[in-house]
Amino acid sequence: MTIYDAIVIGGGPAGAASALFLAERGHRVALLDQARFPRDKVCGEFISPAADPILQRLGILAQIESASPVRLRGVAVSSYETVGIAVDYPDHPGLASPVTSLSFPRRGFDHLLIQRARERGIEVMEGFKVTDFIFDNNLIAGVRGRDEANASFDFRSRMVIDAGGRNAIAVRRLGLKRPAAGGMKVAFAAHWEGAAFAEPYCYMHISPPGYTGTALVARGLANVVLVVDRPPAASGNGMDEFYRCAVLGNRLRREMLDGAQPAERVRTVESLAFTVDPPAVGGLVLVGDATGFIDPFTGEGIYLSLRSAELAAGVIDEALRSGDVSRSALARYDRLRRSEFRHKFILSKILQKLIYTPSLSNRVIGVLSRHPRLAELLVGVIGDYVPADRVVCWGFLGKLLAVALSGRRNESHSPVMREGIRFLARNG
Repeated sequence: MTIYDAIVIGGGPAGAASALFLAERGHRVALLDQARFPRDKVCGEFISPAADPILQRLGILAQIESASPVRLRGVAVSSYETVGIAVDYPDHPGLASPVTSLSFPRRGFDHLLIQRARERGIEVMEGFKVTDFIFDNNLIAGVRGRDEANASFDFRSRMVIDAGGRNAIAVRRLGLKRPAAGGMKVAFAAHWEGAAFAEPYCYMHISPPGYTGTALVARGLANVVLVVDRPPAASGNGMDEFYRCAVLGNRLRREMLDGAQPAERVRTVESLAFTVDPPAVGGLVLVGDATGFIDPFTGEGIYLSLRSAELAAGVIDEALRSGDVSRSALARYDRLRRSEFRHKFILSKILQKLIYTPSLSNRVIGVLSRHPRLAELLVGVIGDYVPADRVVCWGFLGKLLAVALSGRRNESHSPVMREGIRFLARNG
């Protein structure tokens, strides 16, 4: 029986990157996915500027560039059709100037990663659905499931990496998922044909019933993702109508998409925000969305998946070489991940409080439009290449809120201000 060094569940960015980083270190890796590639996923299709060096290390940046991807020069945000700002990414050492982000169809991106995995000698198994783990005392020692012909399989390995996203088998089998505060959010996504934007930005529009992220992913083709707090009581054509009406209900979006039409039925994904407890067993590591998911307003999902895979591969490599894949040996990965992403998660929570309070959202966007250095710093953090602790601190948020709230009586006691203070007090 073949015993792999590592089995990876899920062929998305986190899973494929984990497999590639481990194969690069000389480990024998199998990558399983229940789908066949290329396949679609609901996604903002936005890849942060900080991902470029990781894509280079994975060996696929050249292939992406050869496909003539859309390069975005920054972020444009409008608040309740009242005030808006467009901010270019600030230059940064180690990144090409001018700094840009990628807007690239997820279908093609994942397919390139899978192709690269095959080139690197990784055993890619499509149509293989993992339904359970193989346990050996308090260690996970492999996976079992069924292929697309309904034939059962058992594969043994020294390590298992679950990159199965929000529905990861580890999250369900081990009861690790916890809903995040703030209730359920739902994303609706569709590509629109005939779109032509004046400037290459990622456009964020905040207005009831939620917000949208919009960007060109190819010439004449835009990805429009709508995120709302609660799903409508509709299905089928009703969901398409709700999505279309909500998107075009915003005047700025309506002007941007003038002449464009949805090119497909709307797709949805629920329970966007949740947290996940670390697994209490050895031989298992979770990467990407399987570790939890925050509201996608700051658009870092793919970068977080790639970076978490890189962190995990380093720890797993050491564990495999030492022969110790116990829970305590692998716990260093969770510490590294929390340390690196902690402030970004705090920022996301603060922004969620802000964007759903119209008066404060308008004021903060107005302040950023008048203070370009503050705006550039925030956009650099959203782009994942400026450390988030540069803005999740008393200096930045205190100045931003002080200017935004100046002249307003008792505003320091507002729920949003109190919540921001609590975040900073708890997290430094």
